[in-house]
Amino acid sequence: MEYFLTAAGTLCLVYYICLVRVAMDFRMIWLLAGVLLAGAGLCLGRFGYAWIPPWLLAALAAAVLCGVLLFAAVEGRIIREMFRPEPAGLAYLIVLGAHVMGTVPSRALTRRLEKAGAYLRENPKTKAVLSGGKGSGEDITEALAMYRWLTDFGIEGSRLILEDRSTSTLENLRFSRNILRGHTRDVGLVTNNFHIWRSLLLARQLGYENPRGISAPSDPRYQVHYLVREFFALIKEKIKKNI
Repeated sequence: MEYFLTAAGTLCLVYYICLVRVAMDFRMIWLLAGVLLAGAGLCLGRFGYAWIPPWLLAALAAAVLCGVLLFAAVEGRIIREMFRPEPAGLAYLIVLGAHVMGTVPSRALTRRLEKAGAYLRENPKTKAVLSGGKGSGEDITEALAMYRWLTDFGIEGSRLILEDRSTSTLENLRFSRNILRGHTRDVGLVTNNFHIWRSLLLARQLGYENPRGISAPSDPRYQVHYLVREFFALIKEKIKKNI
């Protein structure tokens, strides 16, 4: 067990360094996991199990088992929504915003736009709400950056509606709902694959009827990180009673 823990901790630390190089958010979770796992492995290798009271060892084992089962259940649902077939012919899409570097969409946002653009081409009667305000490091709103990208892609501007005040997924959906007014049934939510389930849960809580996920790919190099981060994001939304 000590070798497994030490190896797992080392992998977490290596992954943390990779995330630091690209300035990925929430990367500290990998540093914490690496230190805890590697430290536990080294301690067990040196001192064994004899110094740990049996009751504490049993409690730790039970806590770890419960945590693993909860994590597996949540991740299973996230992954299930990632691969659910997308419906055709929706009246509206909502393209959820992501970071813009100056005036240029980030890689995550570009993947969402590529997915939205392809859907709009295949479904010429569908319109899209482009949802995202202006945040730190952004020279224009995310909505305007998306509008420029999609019109350059060949989508008519008359099919695009800008929502340029939101700063979070919850606000994306709340402000877009206000724009759509009564047209909130079978609306497609365009976002990166790991983010689909949380978006659907938030949408249902806000009164959307049967929202549908339109899944854009994510960078495969960081997919594990995105999935882990999403687990904690869901826990946070649950604590705040948003889902």
